[in-house]
Amino acid sequence: MKKFLIYTLILFFPLFLIAQAPPSGQSFSGIVLDKITRKPIPYITVTLKGSTIGTVTSANGRFILNGIPDGKNLIRVQGVGFSPEDVEVQITPGVDNQIVIEVEEDIIQLNELVVSANRNESNRRETSSIINVIGQKMLENSNAVCLSQSLGFQPGLRVESNCQNCGFQQVRINGLEGQYSQILIDSRPIFSALGSVYGIEQIPVSMIERVEILRGGGSALFGSNAIAGTINIITREPVVNTFTLGHNFTSIGGKTPDNTTSLNASLVSDDHKSGVFLHSSYRNRGHYDSNGDGYSEIGLVRGNSLGFRAYQRLTDQSKITLEYHNLHEFRRGGNKFDLQPHETDITEQTEHQFNGGSIAYILFAKDRSRKFEIFGAMQKIDRESYYGAGEDPNAYGSTDDFSANTGLQLTQDFKKVIFLPAQFTAGLEFNHNKLHDMMPGYGRDLLQETNVGGLFAQNEWKNEKISLLLGARLDKHNLIENPVFSPRANFRYAVNENLFGRLSYSTGFRAPQAFDEDLHILAVGGEVMLIVLAEDLRTERSQSYSGSFDYYFSIGEAKVNALAEAFYTNLDDVFFVAEIGTDVNGNKMLERRNGSGAVVQGLNLEMRTAFSSRTQMQLGFTFQKSKYAEPQAWSDDPEAGSVESLLRSPDNYGYFTFTASPIKRVGVSLTGSYTGSMIVPHYAGYIENDMLKKTDPFFDLALKISYTAKLSGETRIQCYVGALNMFNSYQNDFDKGEFRDAGYIYGPSYPRSFSVGVKVGNMLQ
Repeated sequence: MKKFLIYTLILFFPLFLIAQAPPSGQSFSGIVLDKITRKPIPYITVTLKGSTIGTVTSANGRFILNGIPDGKNLIRVQGVGFSPEDVEVQITPGVDNQIVIEVEEDIIQLNELVVSANRNESNRRETSSIINVIGQKMLENSNAVCLSQSLGFQPGLRVESNCQNCGFQQVRINGLEGQYSQILIDSRPIFSALGSVYGIEQIPVSMIERVEILRGGGSALFGSNAIAGTINIITREPVVNTFTLGHNFTSIGGKTPDNTTSLNASLVSDDHKSGVFLHSSYRNRGHYDSNGDGYSEIGLVRGNSLGFRAYQRLTDQSKITLEYHNLHEFRRGGNKFDLQPHETDITEQTEHQFNGGSIAYILFAKDRSRKFEIFGAMQKIDRESYYGAGEDPNAYGSTDDFSANTGLQLTQDFKKVIFLPAQFTAGLEFNHNKLHDMMPGYGRDLLQETNVGGLFAQNEWKNEKISLLLGARLDKHNLIENPVFSPRANFRYAVNENLFGRLSYSTGFRAPQAFDEDLHILAVGGEVMLIVLAEDLRTERSQSYSGSFDYYFSIGEAKVNALAEAFYTNLDDVFFVAEIGTDVNGNKMLERRNGSGAVVQGLNLEMRTAFSSRTQMQLGFTFQKSKYAEPQAWSDDPEAGSVESLLRSPDNYGYFTFTASPIKRVGVSLTGSYTGSMIVPHYAGYIENDMLKKTDPFFDLALKISYTAKLSGETRIQCYVGALNMFNSYQNDFDKGEFRDAGYIYGPSYPRSFSVGVKVGNMLQ
């Protein structure tokens, strides 16, 4: 990896020198107005497209841009709640260059700029792939304190808990398990198998600007593991000077406290050439016992985070960005919390220390038709753990994990390639991960090192009517003998200005290596359950197809967007886990092996409606079938039979959100999620024999009411109250005692709970 970095820097060193040319050009000023109300819009970003030149409008909507070249230029105006607007302006020397720019309110955020569709910034409405976005409003309305609490409010996504003891959670995309999805931080794949065990609950919302979701195989873009899709966490970038201090208290089940405090601030220089966003949070959650047996169904968590994202504009054509995050978390589940783990009947305890960050250097060509990017990212995780039962002194473990990603990317805009304007993107990446998981008492010493070199290229032809994207990626994985070729093709056709059709083909693969589930150890029947890899485990591959219609229309004053997306994913050599007996220490053993294959197919439906700027609604529903090509054994008990469908994968599930401001300063948010019936495994211990359980459906409804008042100047205070799982739609047949199956858990993560909170800041709405 060191050699790769050195070669990259040597290759691009001349570009660094070119980028230091002194800025020149004209000044350009203007005002940004709301197209309907004609009122000035404060704190909205104004940039010269294809450069690093930019600023933010003042409190009265005015702005000044310096260093604008003579002649025709494209100015982009964008901000939260407004559709991006590109305006062509003519800059003439010696003339007072001023302009009025009008932008339209985008109440339901249909025209957001996203980067996950093609590794470049694109208007969501114009992308050839469907990209769903969880923005600041959704994070606020769902009253989320961590990433996992907001992911369920998107089509095809479902968050589930998989362990009563430690609270291990995963997110499924189109029914496929969490390890089929790739989690990115600022488009970088540094979220390793170890980081994914508890990661979606460890990432605080205080560091998140938005989350972009791409459903379907994404290996052509981001490499290994992106079979079901990608979840791209975009960290917050400083735009204006802000601060926010907040505290949230939740009473889980009316008896267990969950406290979260956050403090964020951003500082931006007057010339907008540099800025930094600082984030911090602290969380303290007690353990929750649902059935009074003395064993937790929700584990104890104590965690804190600290980090920043900063940028420095070196010239009008170059920019460097830095991101760093430190996450520390202690969690514990089981019983006898006042004793040492080895003095208890069951304890799952971990302490994680994350240190991660990234750096990127961006250089635009002077004619603004070309962009170079050199990037690097890393994340180091240290974990101390105890996964044991029956006062076992041998269950302590230690895990070291290091992930790194580095590469370069070139993007070139062409006025015409064969038949349409086009954008060509190519690059290379190197991904490294070294994992050492040790549990000496169990004789477990897993040392795994993966190195993946990747080359990618794509070309997107695009105008207002048609988009055609053809791309491919070639990866050489050290655990796979031959290079893996991953193609993709996407097509968008605008039937008219309001109706869009899309077709997509994509591929994915998973290497035969350890995944998040393998690094989490369950307690079942008073014994631990370990996962090992079969010696002949082969690469799992997928092909994904989808077709969709995206329709924009109005009903009276209401603006509506309706989406229907059919999907089909075929998995070859599918990974599955089967029980194979016990090891020499008496631990139950599961083996990850290849099955014959599987097919996941279904339909995602979504509708967004803005009745007015004060009232919006969003809802989504998924119908799907998940079947193995041949029945698969799931237990070593011959009486348990086999399964034809993927376990823990309901045939239907959905969500809705409703937000309103009935009177000034008051906000009301109603959110709900529905989970249909599914088949879950239940292993012997508390029960006599292994069995499969068909669950009842669940409906989880939450309410939040907020009031915002002015303190002084721009400073506001917001107070809110809320209720989670109002109908207490919660599992009622948990196993009891030390012989329980900790993995026998399904349905909503929280019982009926209540929350209150307060925020103080200068940008609260």
